[in-house]
Amino acid sequence: MAPIVNVIFYILIFLSVYAQVFFLVTFLENRKKIVIREGKIKLATYPAVTIVVPCWNEERTVYKTVRSVLNLNYPKDKLKIFLIDDGSTDGTLSIIQKFSKYPNVKVFHKENGGKYTALNLGLENTETDFFGGLDADSFAEPESLMRIMSYFENDPSIMAVAPSVTVDNPKTFIQHAQKTEYYMGVYLKKMLSFLGAINVTPGPLTIFRKKVFDDLGPYHHGHNTEDMEIAYRMQKNHYKIEHCNDAYVYTNTPKTVMKLYRQRLRWIYGFINNTLDYRDVLFRKKYGNFSIFTLPTGVISIFSVSYLFGNMVYNLGDFIYTKFIFFRTVGFHFGSPGKFISKFDPFFINTQALVFLVIVIYALVIFAMIFGKRMADQKWSFSFSMLYFFPVFSIIAPFWLLKAVYNTILTRHPPAWR
Repeated sequence: MAPIVNVIFYILIFLSVYAQVFFLVTFLENRKKIVIREGKIKLATYPAVTIVVPCWNEERTVYKTVRSVLNLNYPKDKLKIFLIDDGSTDGTLSIIQKFSKYPNVKVFHKENGGKYTALNLGLENTETDFFGGLDADSFAEPESLMRIMSYFENDPSIMAVAPSVTVDNPKTFIQHAQKTEYYMGVYLKKMLSFLGAINVTPGPLTIFRKKVFDDLGPYHHGHNTEDMEIAYRMQKNHYKIEHCNDAYVYTNTPKTVMKLYRQRLRWIYGFINNTLDYRDVLFRKKYGNFSIFTLPTGVISIFSVSYLFGNMVYNLGDFIYTKFIFFRTVGFHFGSPGKFISKFDPFFINTQALVFLVIVIYALVIFAMIFGKRMADQKWSFSFSMLYFFPVFSIIAPFWLLKAVYNTILTRHPPAWR
């Protein structure tokens, strides 16, 4: 059994190193294409854009969200804003109704049906050639839309452009860990963009050509991850998705472990089940890096974390059991106070290749965090919050991964939004 376990372990380590090196090579090949623009830009033309803000019990954040849309640096006569209340039970509707006085704002109210139904209501009423959404807990930077639209102007084949999403005003330990994760996400999203392999068009201000929905149909439920499902559908139909790294959107993130757990459970469950729904694209060369790299990497990551976590729990249990038997046999004996104090000897440092591979993986992950921060904050720096990422996600992530797999196997309903 031990040789088989070791073989699996080394295979997983190799695949982890391969994925990180692949991203690094992609970065090195395309680094000159990563442009961070400062100040305002101008477009040759300004196409009309509709932005939908779907709301459900967002009375604490929706006002700031709508203000950020109104403050976008884009011609007001070309910007249509739909505020859609999806059956809120708090004061959300009364707040968004205050914005109905603006000529480019329209307020809708409907029975609760889920975010995708609110977006589809917006689609049904859209008359512009471009369409996007902004989650009611997110805030767009004033230049973000202009920079996104410049991608469409430069390349008519682009069908959707996603922004860089980062954490707004983190306060708790958990939020600081997520901020680092979002920095890394900015870097990875840009690399996947270069590879033509983006698998999520996030709710915070991804802009589409409306032709996408005219051709492929409206949003689907997508296991409560409609932003992922539409990206899968686009990739299957060879619709190009880009990432605008200097279009910044700030989002509120879970403050507690349980809220983070519920959010990520929904995300991972969505990934697993959307991948199952689109399993016919896996390892099909005609679907490009999306099917050959992105989806397999995600599946392998889930398997790797689950396997390594199970192996760790087994080893810990075996260690505790062994010590229990030892102390039960010989009893407790601590010896003299200075017995266990010894001089450090570098001879005992583990120099196996595996150790260096693990170091390489962590080094590449930290690089992704730092360069992601460079793209998001325009700063080259290392912060202690980056260290928060490793304990938080190493300890908690296996639980939502395993739960998502468990729910999928038992064909349970998708996790709730909150």
